[in-house]
Amino acid sequence: MAFYGDTDALETQEWQDAFDSVIEHMGSERAAFLLQMLYQRAIAKHLPIQRLNTPYLNTISVDEQPAMPGDQDMERRIRALIRWNALAMVLRANKTGDDLGGHLASFASSATLYDVGFNHFFRATSDSFGGDLIYYQGHSAPGIYARSFLEGRLTEEQLINFRREVG
Repeated sequence: MAFYGDTDALETQEWQDAFDSVIEHMGSERAAFLLQMLYQRAIAKHLPIQRLNTPYLNTISVDEQPAMPGDQDMERRIRALIRWNALAMVLRANKTGDDLGGHLASFASSATLYDVGFNHFFRATSDSFGGDLIYYQGHSAPGIYARSFLEGRLTEEQLINFRREVG
């Protein structure tokens, strides 16, 4: 929407002066409230008005961004091992013919997100913090199990019994 000129400069100036007066005498909160009400009224009247928000723009310039912590090459290699182990676990489960399988694409498409979360964001229980509670999509379980195996949290026997009801 473009405005090609002010057809009534005096009226425009009166609106601007009135707005400045509201800010001066009633404060910025009142001025913001009035603008919001006018915006909502314009929408209700189906006026061709521009949105008040702008598209997302990263507000941190590249030169101001901190370096990613950790060793990116090492983390990439670990991610590859996790993906390989998830694949091997699902293929092994499929050999039994029990239709146990898994959804490799669900994990593969989100592996980097999980990895960054595990390595840099998710927090364990401590004396001062109850720990993060994270719910994973069930289809991504092979990758979570594979990571747990590589970290020594699951045994090979537990992996063999993946998605089986065993005692």
